[in-house]
Amino acid sequence: MTDSGRDRRRFTAAVLGAGAVPEPTPVHRRVVRGVVVDATSYMLCVATPEGEERFLYERVTSFWSGGEVLPTELCPGDDVVVLCSHDGRLVAERVWARAARATGVITDCEGDTLRIDPGHGRPRLTVILPYRSSGRIGVRHPRLEAGYLFDAVGVWRGAEIEATRPVTTQPPYPLNSTPRRPPTREHSTTLSGIATWYDPAWGRASHQDPRAVAAGAAYPALDPVGHEGPCDRRTSCVPLPLLSTGATLHLRNDCTQDAAVVPVVDCAAADSWLCDLCPACGSQSAGRLASLTMTSFVALGGRLEAGCFNATMTVANLEG
Repeated sequence: MTDSGRDRRRFTAAVLGAGAVPEPTPVHRRVVRGVVVDATSYMLCVATPEGEERFLYERVTSFWSGGEVLPTELCPGDDVVVLCSHDGRLVAERVWARAARATGVITDCEGDTLRIDPGHGRPRLTVILPYRSSGRIGVRHPRLEAGYLFDAVGVWRGAEIEATRPVTTQPPYPLNSTPRRPPTREHSTTLSGIATWYDPAWGRASHQDPRAVAAGAAYPALDPVGHEGPCDRRTSCVPLPLLSTGATLHLRNDCTQDAAVVPVVDCAAADSWLCDLCPACGSQSAGRLASLTMTSFVALGGRLEAGCFNATMTVANLEG
């Protein structure tokens, strides 16, 4: 079995062994992540850290697994994120199954298969570009060559990611030819940009506790002091202050106005490689502020298949 396959197999144990650390904010209580036990035409049963939970459907309940699917197309063992209805935790509003993301630099391209380096010590990803998605991805990512950046969402197919749609537009130059960005001497505590998501259960170092990433954000300007492991960041196009893990961010989704305070739990070095716009709400604020965990992203009104939303960030406890 490949390293990628082993990492995916560890996912169930990581989810089922995770506790509610930190205590979720009210918006986070609407989101559940777990593993499908059973899925019928009227009810979804999910194994979660707190035990099995059952969710009923409404007529407007939707299901995504690379595209819109029927609830009966979900299979036992599928990794799911469930957004609960405002009316109660027993009703599912939106369900994502086997959602995956590949963000990083292309290291190899052979036919319809890419290898992606996500940076900061995480294992490389194998991405498949199916014919039905290749046109859509090619419009936003015309240079599928080694050295160029790539960012797409899709679904897990075993240990590989089947990409279904690009998140933003690929820069027109390889990563090592990125124009030099002047260092910023003054940092604001309130910034505008975009928020993305990542899967905290993928490629995580053994010293990290999965309970610490139930809610939170990976940050692209992480202080190397106090952070174990590599964080190969570059100068971001957003004047981000240097923070340590444990600092807190107040993030607002500028499209939905959902807001929450989340802790910085990991490195998001690849976010500093991109200076992009999110095609939502008409914002012109470029650059990535943070990558939220899947549950935090959904709790703040994000759609995993969209991959990003425009956001305003306030650093709650600026360090250094």
